[in-house]
Amino acid sequence: MKHHSFLITDKSNIRYLSNFTGSSGFMLIINGKSGKSGKKYLFTDFRYIEHAQKTIKKGIEIVDIAKMWRNKADLKKNWQNLLKSHSIKNLGVEEGELTVSRYKRFKKISPKVKFKDISGHFEEIREIKTKEEIALITKSQRINEKVFLEIEKIIKNHNFSRPLTEIEIAWKIKELGFKESSEEVSFDPIVSFGKNSSIVHHSPTKAKLQKNDIVLIDMGMKYHGYCSDMTRMILPKNAPPFMREIYDLVLKAQMAGINAIKAGTTGAKADSLSRKIIEKSGYGEQYGHSGGHGIGLDIHEIPSLAESYKKPLRENSIITVEPGIYLPGKFGVRIEDMVLVTKKGNICLTRVDK
Repeated sequence: MKHHSFLITDKSNIRYLSNFTGSSGFMLIINGKSGKSGKKYLFTDFRYIEHAQKTIKKGIEIVDIAKMWRNKADLKKNWQNLLKSHSIKNLGVEEGELTVSRYKRFKKISPKVKFKDISGHFEEIREIKTKEEIALITKSQRINEKVFLEIEKIIKNHNFSRPLTEIEIAWKIKELGFKESSEEVSFDPIVSFGKNSSIVHHSPTKAKLQKNDIVLIDMGMKYHGYCSDMTRMILPKNAPPFMREIYDLVLKAQMAGINAIKAGTTGAKADSLSRKIIEKSGYGEQYGHSGGHGIGLDIHEIPSLAESYKKPLRENSIITVEPGIYLPGKFGVRIEDMVLVTKKGNICLTRVDK
């Protein structure tokens, strides 16, 4: 990376670099010419100053935006003085995250500075997980599994004396997650009964559970900021042979993908092994999404299991494997696990039975 200075506006990157969890703020990082870490600033407002002082990493200077920029003239003057004091002529910015208006505002107050897009730079660094990150993601998944097993009991033991809706289960997932020390869910749970399971990212409705419904649950928890993600199917007791056939086909495809994953294998290769099994069985048109995604502080990160992802998977990255078959008007099946990429293979972080 040629640029020694970075303007960081992506919330997850800010958290990764500083531990700051506030909703308003940005960072300015000035690295030394030898690549050594230099000066780091965190800009935020009065609401988050005290919390930031107690929680952010050492060596980061907190700047109170309100005190520094009481009006537009001060804003421009103080920001330019800061850039000048560090001889900043080139500034890496995360164009993919910035709105057009925010980009223009930064550009306006930095007239002598050349902006360069560095979108994805810190995401590539975040791709490789530390031991601490792996432990947090694993803990997040253990919470996720504990909650799922409780949800599974509720669904399997439901006696139909009263309605049980998708929305009720989705809220129950959140409630149980909070009880198990999750600060929030990774994403709104996908709970699909019967025919709704053919909708890939179905939003829970007031649809009621019927006796012969297949149930799809795609859920994840956040623990200390780190996400988990898992999809499980609950089949009815007397599932018809065709339903079991589709389930077994998706499971076979998923295992082929998992078995292929190791450091050095491309995301496209691992994806294709799962996809070919589904295509050869005549259901390629019913599998229209990528085979998996990286996971960490964000629910969707690099790497990816997709035809377009030609890069090799890297050791200590974590990725989901989630093929599916969706039959509109009938049902859908998706099975999803998280795996840790290792030199010789992978370690599946998901322990709930399939």
